[in-house]
Amino acid sequence: MKMKKFLAAVSSLVMLGAFTACGDSSSNESTNNNSNNNTEATTKANDAATEADAGADNNNSAAGKTVGIAMPTKSLERWNRDGEYLKSQFEAAGYSVELKYSDNNDNQQNNDIQGMIADKVDLLLIAAIDGSTLSQTLADAKDAGIPVIAYDRLIMNTDAVSYYVSFDNYTVGKLQGEYVVETLDLDNAAGPFNIEFTAGDPADNNAGYFFNGAYDAVKKYIDDGKLNIPSGKKKFEQVATAQWSTDTALANMQNTLASYYSDGTQLDVALCSNDSTALGVAQAISSDYNGKNVPIVTGQDGDIANLKNIVDGKQSMTVYKNVSDEAGVTLEVSKAILSGQTPDASLLDSLSAEATYDTSSYDNGVKTVPSYLLVPYVITKDNLDKLVDTGLYQWDSANKYLESTASTT
Repeated sequence: MKMKKFLAAVSSLVMLGAFTACGDSSSNESTNNNSNNNTEATTKANDAATEADAGADNNNSAAGKTVGIAMPTKSLERWNRDGEYLKSQFEAAGYSVELKYSDNNDNQQNNDIQGMIADKVDLLLIAAIDGSTLSQTLADAKDAGIPVIAYDRLIMNTDAVSYYVSFDNYTVGKLQGEYVVETLDLDNAAGPFNIEFTAGDPADNNAGYFFNGAYDAVKKYIDDGKLNIPSGKKKFEQVATAQWSTDTALANMQNTLASYYSDGTQLDVALCSNDSTALGVAQAISSDYNGKNVPIVTGQDGDIANLKNIVDGKQSMTVYKNVSDEAGVTLEVSKAILSGQTPDASLLDSLSAEATYDTSSYDNGVKTVPSYLLVPYVITKDNLDKLVDTGLYQWDSANKYLESTASTT
């Protein structure tokens, strides 16, 4: 292909040279101009050939290959965004995509993945509902020679997982805790202040990282007595929220407020691991809190309802994980695998998003899974335009609240 294009370019130049020979040979200016034009034509011809061949190579590597994507549920906004964005990214790169949402039912997710294995997909990309329930299904994937990437949530107790792509989950919690420290000025303020925790789903391996990162950031202030926990609930198991449920978080916070704050005791911080739990906690505070202050409420994900609450002063911050960045990194890792490469730290140079390559932190009980970890950041009322800059959000017609630019939310 390259040779044909090169010969075509050379043939064109020979004809151009013949036409030039028929002109005024006494004009040095004309000769120089023609020489420059010939050089430019050669360069353009070679560049076009190279670009065409590169495109052909990309199409050939994706042609006929299918990526199976298993997402947990459509009931949480963020998984809709992730699923649809991943699908569009892979299809734009020339791959076929089989996308399944499993309604937060781990049996259904196992069945969905088994269906993809039966369909002979070339790669599985899985955001697990329960990372400990997929071992046998992924053993079948391994037997079928299908590589597996754990997306956002680590999959446990299997050697079938090739890579893990996520954000630095400990840092997500750490950013939430540091926000509390800075906002309350805990290094200088006398205190004491009251704090309550709401953690995530025990079945989600990430939930422990989020909680530990947040707790570690404020632990010294708890130990010093500057932060008090009136409920006494300071262990993950005591504050976990099954399936990240908004309704469960609402009920739990209502119980906490009734038991420990009904006399007007001031709640200063409700440290929530994500936006769906923060939504329930903020609702409980609005309806059941007797204090005169507005507590700090943290979150994570950048869900539309929570961003509205941030504008309205009902939530203080969210830690945002750019789904387009996560999908982009996942695409590059997947392309490398599907082209027969073994991705490693060298892939970082080709990524458009800031990330690290980690081969020591994420042990799933059977193996330490090589991981690409992206960098999250804090969103408050003061920097909502940072979300608009991602292209995934836009201001509404009143320029007051953010709305999603995605086709589904």
